[in-house]
Amino acid sequence: MRVLGVDPGLTRCGVGVVEGVAGRPLAMVAVGVVRTPPDADLGHRLVAIEQGVEEWLDLHQPEYVAVERVFSQHNVRTVMGTAQASAVAMLCAARRGIPVALHTPSEVKAAVTGSGRADKAQVGAMVTRLLRLDAPPRPADAADALALAICHIWRAPAQNRLQQAVALQAARASKGRSA
Repeated sequence: MRVLGVDPGLTRCGVGVVEGVAGRPLAMVAVGVVRTPPDADLGHRLVAIEQGVEEWLDLHQPEYVAVERVFSQHNVRTVMGTAQASAVAMLCAARRGIPVALHTPSEVKAAVTGSGRADKAQVGAMVTRLLRLDAPPRPADAADALALAICHIWRAPAQNRLQQAVALQAARASKGRSA
């Protein structure tokens, strides 16, 4: 499974591609950051993020895209920019028919470090260890993107089984009503 992780942000949008399956060693394919100038017009920044994400999708051909789920923060301006960058990444994937999964920051931290309250340094250290890298990816947005991809690879099998069970139950309930 090849997953593009996206840590959304208007100034720095972390992107990272990880390949592998749950229960086996994972491999980093690529990692980076799509940057936009803070003083640029919002529309131009969103277009730059779109172009960057599209380039990563073209280059790395992921089967899934994992995006950090935007959560409420105290700084409304920051959360709005993050939500806008997140929507751009989801749109790019949807346009290509690539499934998108959203993971909360605490879900990603728990998957990668064992604690939903881990700090950025702990996440970076575990990403480095899990992907057998020489050093933590910099900036932290890049490490977070890889953590998102890792989280999705590890959680996808269980999520898929759960979705199949829900769909089967719905189909049975629907069949029962029509009989």
